[in-house]
Amino acid sequence: MIELMAAAGHEVRAGYSFSRIHRFDDEQVRTFARIAGDENPLHHDAEFARGTRFGGLIASGAHTTSLLMGLVGSHFAKRGDVLGMSFSVDLLYPVSATETVTLAWVVTSTSATARRKNASVLEMEGSMKDANGRVSVLAYGRILFDPQS
Repeated sequence: MIELMAAAGHEVRAGYSFSRIHRFDDEQVRTFARIAGDENPLHHDAEFARGTRFGGLIASGAHTTSLLMGLVGSHFAKRGDVLGMSFSVDLLYPVSATETVTLAWVVTSTSATARRKNASVLEMEGSMKDANGRVSVLAYGRILFDPQS
């Protein structure tokens, strides 16, 4: 997974965005579901999954949301101290185990915090889109971010 884009400059403010591409595969989907304790055969049993309306293995909701949340932590940890405060997601469409998706976040607002001198609370909206631009997962997040000086 390679990070593709970050907003120009170093200042994080409303409109700041970042994204990366992720390619799922059957083994990754099986492994993640197993480690997460998700025993749904849609994530493990290719023969079973082929016989469903999905036509094959699909990534678990925990998998898709973990990738979105992980991108936030990875992106901001390179720029300072970051702490997740809250995340919520809407799972709109299943994600095939062979799909390539774009994970993207945009900062919608920032507010100073009294906890730390330079820290801000960032409100963000995220998405996971397929190659045709269809949104499979919508996400909303709030983090505490203290940029490196």
